Amino acid sequence: MEESISQSSIEDICKQIHGNLGNITLLVRVFMSQSTQHECQKIREKYMEMYNEDLFDHLHNKIDGGASKTCTILSLLMINPHERDAIVAKNAIFKERDCVNYKALIEIYVGRKSSHFFLIQQAYQSKFRRHLDQDIMSIEPPHSYQKILMALSASQKAHSADVSVHIGKCDAQRLFQTGEATSGGFKIDEGIVLEILSKRSIPQLKLTFSIYKHIYGHSYTKHFKNKYHGEFEEALRFVVKFLRNPPKYYAKALEANIKGKTTDESSLERIITSQSETNMKNIRKLYKNIYEMDLRDAIIESIPIGDYRDLLVGLIMKSNNDL
Repeated sequence: MEESISQSSIEDICKQIHGNLGNITLLVRVFMSQSTQHECQKIREKYMEMYNEDLFDHLHNKIDGGASKTCTILSLLMINPHERDAIVAKNAIFKERDCVNYKALIEIYVGRKSSHFFLIQQAYQSKFRRHLDQDIMSIEPPHSYQKILMALSASQKAHSADVSVHIGKCDAQRLFQTGEATSGGFKIDEGIVLEILSKRSIPQLKLTFSIYKHIYGHSYTKHFKNKYHGEFEEALRFVVKFLRNPPKYYAKALEANIKGKTTDESSLERIITSQSETNMKNIRKLYKNIYEMDLRDAIIESIPIGDYRDLLVGLIMKSNNDL
C-alpha cells in the first residue's frame, strides 16, 4: 500500500491547484494521482485552510457548464462517502421534477452498511435541514417504492449483524405460502413482504431470498414479470435482484449507461464514484463475464476522448491495486 501524502506535498498540490484553478485537466490529473478518496478530501481541507476557499463549492458551481460531468465527479471525490450519498439521495428525490430516481435510492438503502446508513441520514439532516425518510414519504404521486424504502429503512436499524438459516427458511416459507402456494394463482401479500423487509437486516434478507431459490428451485420474483405484474411487484423485483447480487446489478447498469440505453443519465458517475474503492474489482469481473469486454475498454470505446473519460478510467483502474 502506498504511504499517505505528507503535509508538505498537500501544500504543494494546493498551490498548484490555486495557480491553475480554471484548468479542469490539471484537476483531473492531480486527483487521479492520489491513491485514495480520503487523500482527495485532505487536499480540500488543506486548500480551505490555506486560501479560505472551498474546492467543492468551486467545482459545484461549474456543474452547469461544459465540464459538468467531470466537475460532478471531482466534487464528489472531495467529500466523505456518507455526505456524498446524502447529496445523491437529495438529487434523486428533487433534481428532476415529477421523476424520482428510485434506483439511486435503493442503491443507498440496500447497498450500504447499517453504520454507514445512519451517517447518511445524519449528513442529510445536517446539510439540508430535512429528514430523508420524511422527504421520501412526502413524494407525490405516491409510489410502491416508498413503502419498500421505509421498510428497508427500518431494516437498517436491525442491531444484529448475525444471520440465521432457521429464520431464513421460515421467512422463505412464509413468502411461498402467501405467494405461489395461494389458491387462485400467484399473489403477493404486501403486508407480509413489508413486514419481513422491515424486521430483517440486509444480510439476513439476502440469505432469505437465496434460501427461497434453493428450496423452491427458482427466484422469488420469477413469476412477477409474466404472471402477476403490478407497480409493487415491479419495485420488489428490482430490490430483490439488487439484494441478491449488487455487483451484477452495477455491471448491467453501467453497460446500459455506456450504450445509451437508460434514462438514468447520472448512473455512470454515481456508481463508479461510490464503488471505485469498495466493489469495483467484482463489478469489473462480472462485467467482463457478461459482456466479454473489460469495463475500461468499454468506456474508452464509447466515450469521447477528454477529461471525463480519463477520470472514469482512472477511477475504475484503481481497483487494479487489488487484482
